[in-house]
Amino acid sequence: MNAGVLYALGAYLSWGLFPLYFRQIAAIPSLQIVAHRTLWSLAFVAIVLLVMRNMKWLREVDTATWRRFSVSATLIAINWLTYVWAVGHGHVIDASLGYFINPLVNVALGFALLHERPRPVQWLAVGLAAVGVIWLTVAGGRLPWVALVLAVSFGFYGLMRKTAALGAIEGLTLETLILAPLAAAGLIWWSQDGSMAGQTVIDWAWLIGTGPVTAGSLLLFAAGARRIPLATLGLVQYVSPSLQFLLGVFLFKEPMDATRLVAFGFIWGALAVYSAEGLWQARRQGQRLVTASSPKPV
Repeated sequence: MNAGVLYALGAYLSWGLFPLYFRQIAAIPSLQIVAHRTLWSLAFVAIVLLVMRNMKWLREVDTATWRRFSVSATLIAINWLTYVWAVGHGHVIDASLGYFINPLVNVALGFALLHERPRPVQWLAVGLAAVGVIWLTVAGGRLPWVALVLAVSFGFYGLMRKTAALGAIEGLTLETLILAPLAAAGLIWWSQDGSMAGQTVIDWAWLIGTGPVTAGSLLLFAAGARRIPLATLGLVQYVSPSLQFLLGVFLFKEPMDATRLVAFGFIWGALAVYSAEGLWQARRQGQRLVTASSPKPV
């Protein structure tokens, strides 16, 4: 349990600090960064799998799995591209908003696509978050598209991976393998037409490092998720957007006016309701299990 919390915390801390990393290569076009991230992630996970001698699964992947992971690869590419663009163009707060509302998007997707039945308090949380987004759109005069694209793309990505047959590292390997031909073709094209950015040794070091930091965070998350209850994981997940929010406000000095503050107030309230209800349900379930396993009087 303690090790699981540390693994999960390590994953969410690293994701929360990603703006610091991608800010170092903000001068490089976002599409080129994502192409590098794809290829170096593939290289890193391939080395890990070779060291683990865990390549047999690749020969057993069927057509249906290839199709499913083609969709998830597209979703994660959209998510990566939007996030990298947001960090490079001063929208870290918007990115944090997307990951704050992601758990509530998952509730809505579960209802719409998996026929799950959210509890009334969960619907209340979704409603509060929706009010926050609507307020931000109407009062701010623009749709918070960065937050919505990140939340929806990652929500659908999680939905695809939830029912997938492969584990975390195998899934990332297959996704990056699917994206690799496009990424490689793009880098070759940019190098030929002279638009390739990031030519210094330092730039290359940062770009190559996107592979280990991407895959390493995922491996930490997978290790943590296997060891701790979902209720605990659900609370730890807020570390990442909270760090991104703090970086956006205090380090990158992005504007945080009254309109944004009201919207975040609704969304933070929604998350407080959602988390409290989840903890209460987990405690009730634990009490039922204890009662069921208690010896009965004879």
